[in-house]
Parts: sequence; structure tokens; C-alpha cells
Amino acid sequence: MVSLSTLDIAVIVAYFVIVFAIAVWATVREKVSSSSSNYFLGGKNVGWFVIGASLFASNIGSEHLVGLAGTGASSGVAVAQFEIIAGFMLLLLGWVFVPFYLKSGVFTMPEFLERRYSSGARNYLSWMSIIAYILTKISVTIFAGAIVFTSIGVEFWTGAIIVVVATGIYTVFGGLKAVLYTDMIQMFVLIGGSIAVTVFGLQELGGWGELQSNVGDGFMSMWKPMNDPDFPWTGILFGAPILGVWYWCTDQYIVQRVLSARNIENARRGTIFGGFLKMLPLFLFVIPGVIAYALTQKGIFGLENSDQALIVMIKNMVPTGVRGLVIAGLLAALMSSLSSVFNSCSTLFTIDIYKKWKPKSEEKHLVRVGQIATLVMVIIGLIWIPVMERISGQLYTYLQTVQGYISPPIAAVFLLGIFFKRLNAKGAIASLWTGFVLGMGLLVMDVFKESLPGVLNSIISINFLHLAIFLFVICSAVLIVVSLITERPALQSIDGLTYSKDATVQASSSRKRDLILTVVLIGVILGLWIYFS
Repeated sequence: MVSLSTLDIAVIVAYFVIVFAIAVWATVREKVSSSSSNYFLGGKNVGWFVIGASLFASNIGSEHLVGLAGTGASSGVAVAQFEIIAGFMLLLLGWVFVPFYLKSGVFTMPEFLERRYSSGARNYLSWMSIIAYILTKISVTIFAGAIVFTSIGVEFWTGAIIVVVATGIYTVFGGLKAVLYTDMIQMFVLIGGSIAVTVFGLQELGGWGELQSNVGDGFMSMWKPMNDPDFPWTGILFGAPILGVWYWCTDQYIVQRVLSARNIENARRGTIFGGFLKMLPLFLFVIPGVIAYALTQKGIFGLENSDQALIVMIKNMVPTGVRGLVIAGLLAALMSSLSSVFNSCSTLFTIDIYKKWKPKSEEKHLVRVGQIATLVMVIIGLIWIPVMERISGQLYTYLQTVQGYISPPIAAVFLLGIFFKRLNAKGAIASLWTGFVLGMGLLVMDVFKESLPGVLNSIISINFLHLAIFLFVICSAVLIVVSLITERPALQSIDGLTYSKDATVQASSSRKRDLILTVVLIGVILGLWIYFS
């Protein structure tokens, strides 16, 4: 239990007041209810700083605040590889995907798939995304929010309801604009609180040199052997990017921020800024876990399990007043993730499902449908709370791995689809469903692996990232082969949706500064890899 003083509580209350004030300001100023573009895409006039901040804040959730610190305490800095790889993926989003997304004028990623392939591909991605968001992002974030409140003495149910209702209010009324601007504020709170934990932890330990000497070289190395059960270097270099392409470049949850940009330049700079921000979790979330491990080695405090690392650090290292800022940072991460998934789900339902059913709907009617859809997501989140309260830790992990099993086919059809005009709708559908069958098969095997015969158990025991490589190769092969043995797609129907000489020229304008920043970011990534080798 983390005890809070009156000053700490005042800081947390001030955080809520500021977040709601910003949400109200964004809602009123931008007149978000006047059109679907305003409500779902922030009027398509958002600047690069807000986009980059929202990319970072939306991504940072419970798995970062608690999971990264816990993994850092148990196995060292290798888990930060996923954050480092994300920097490359954001560059890929900005330089490779953004020109096509913005030129097509789409609201959603399934809508882009329909224009590139067919309505079948759109329907697949729409329903897959909504179901995955409900089963994983919404439920996991609500559960984590309740745990945060429990750590400060608030009952599980009460904490969960506070998180859901507070986030739902400004998301329902403010749309993406409110989400983006509150994300920006939450980014500062999140970073400030995390810096406090790291600084006070290092002070207690005696500095960076003392940290290195207490944990050893193995804990401070990002590179693990090929047979490492969690972070093999082959999986990091070849498997993690596959999941990264799906999450950072094709998932509505992330890409919706880029779609709100006023132009290609702002979208691209937003992704570059987001890439720089993704270098921070190594120091803000993983290193505190490593510090916690070092402090246990010195006997300053103990950990019953590694996932307690962050809470124990807050309780023992962070002084009164600042502790309230850290708790506000935890809530900022949870609320920004939840508001983003509420908004993305309502966008997918309204644009990809409802608007296709009633294509002549007026703009204000679509906004109302989006608000109702968001409200339904809030209610589903509340209904899901007792389920999340009773699930085992093992099932909690399985819910997270669902995303890993469904991502390779989606990554394949998007990535290959913008480079090769010859790929067609039949190939895309075959690839998506092949990936679905294989992915769900692996998930079922994972759930029942204790009772599987030797050969199947050996397959499912293969590292998660290595399995992602296997799935991506299979899905890519199916996409290519089926496309080649069936008719060519009508080129006029995919004009501007695949790479060509003209598309490259259009995507290259006004990019000198962005190229310099890109080179700097790549240099930072390589520097971190070398330092933590």
C-alpha cells in the first residue's frame, strides 16, 4: 500500500481538473460535434508536436508502467528492445505509409484495405480490431487502472469505475481532439512522474556506476543469445519488427493520430518526434526496475515478486508531494490508453460498419452514432470489470498474446500491398484467413500446452517472436502465390495506393529537416544498442 499525504491527494485532484479543463477547451474551441471529420480525425488540422505526444502517451499503458519495471527487475534491460524497435517502426510509418494514408483520405485502416483490395478485407480488419480492442486493450487497461487505485487504498471496483467513467466522459463529448490534447498534457505528467522515480532511486542507490556494479553486465545488456527464452536477438531483429509494422503502421489505435495531421509534413514530423520519445521508456520504466533489483541486492528492501518493483519504488524512494505526481503519471498513462481505444473503437464501428449500412447518413448523425458507440464501449468496460477481477494471471497473459498471433497476416497485406501492384483481393483474403487459422491454432495450443503431445508442445514452446517470423513468411507466401495465379487487379482502382515514381516524388517534398532528424534518431538508436551491448 502506498500512503498519500494531503499534498499528494491535492496533486492528483489537480491533475484530474487540468485534464478535464483541457478536454472541455478542445471540445468547445474545435466544435467537434459539427462534422465527422472534426469528431473522428480532429478536423485534420493537428500539428506535429501534438501528434508525436499522443503517439507516445496512447502507447504507454499498464504494460509499460508495471510490466517493463517488473521485467527490468527480473531480467534486466533487454525488454527495452521493443521500445527501441518502435523508433524504427515510427520512421517507417512516417516515411513509407503516411503519404498513402493521407493521399487516400481515409478515416480508418480497414477503409484503406478496402480501397487497396476489397470490402472483404475491410470487414475482416474492422471486426478483428474491435474484438481485439475489447478483449485486450479495454479490459487490460481497466484492470490495471483498478490495480493502481488499489495500491493507494481505493477498492478495486471503485478504482475501475473512476477510470472508466472519467475517461469516457471527455472521450464521448470531445472525440479525437479532446483525446489528442489530453494526451499531450498526460505525456508531460507521465514523463515527469517517471523521471522522479528514476532520479530518487539512483540517489538512494548511489548513482549510475553503483547500479552497474550491483547488477552485473548481463542485466545491463540488451542482446541475448538466440536460445534465450524471452529476448533472443534473432527474434528481436526479425520478429519484433513484424509486430511493430502491425501495431505502429497499420493499427487504427495508433495510426488515427497520424490521420489527423494537417499535412504530410506534420504527420511525418509527428512520427519522428514520437520516435525520439520512444527512447525514453528504457530510462523511465525499465531502469527503475533494474534499480529496484539492485536495491534488493543491497538489502534496502525486498520484493515478493518482480511486478511489485514500481509500487515498492514509489513507496520507499519517492517523497511526499512528488508521490502524488508519480501516481498522477500512472493514471495519465492508463487514461490516455483507454481514451484512445474508446475513440478508435467508435471510429471503426461508425465509419466501417454503420456508415456502410447507412451511407447517406448526415455528418451530425454520424457524430451522434460515434458518441453512442463510445458510450457502449464504456458500458462494456464496466461489465467486463467483474470478469477481469476474477481471471487468473495466466489468462491475463494469453489475452495479451492474442495481438501477437493476429498481427503477421495484417502486417503482410499492408506492407507488401503498398509495394507491389500485382497483389490482389483474393490473395489478401487468403492470406488474412490463413494467418487467422494458424494464429488461433497457436493460441489454442498455447492455452492447452500442458496436455499436448511432444511434437506440438515443442512447436508452441518456440519463442513467441520466432513464431511471428514463421507466420509472416507463410502469410506473405500465400498472398503472393494466390495473387499471381488469379487475375490482375484493376490498376485504376488502386491508383495512388501503391508505390510509383510519382508517389515517391510527392512524398519527398520539404523533407530536408526531417531527413536530418531521422538520421539523428537512427544514430541515437545505434548508440543505445552499442552502449547496452
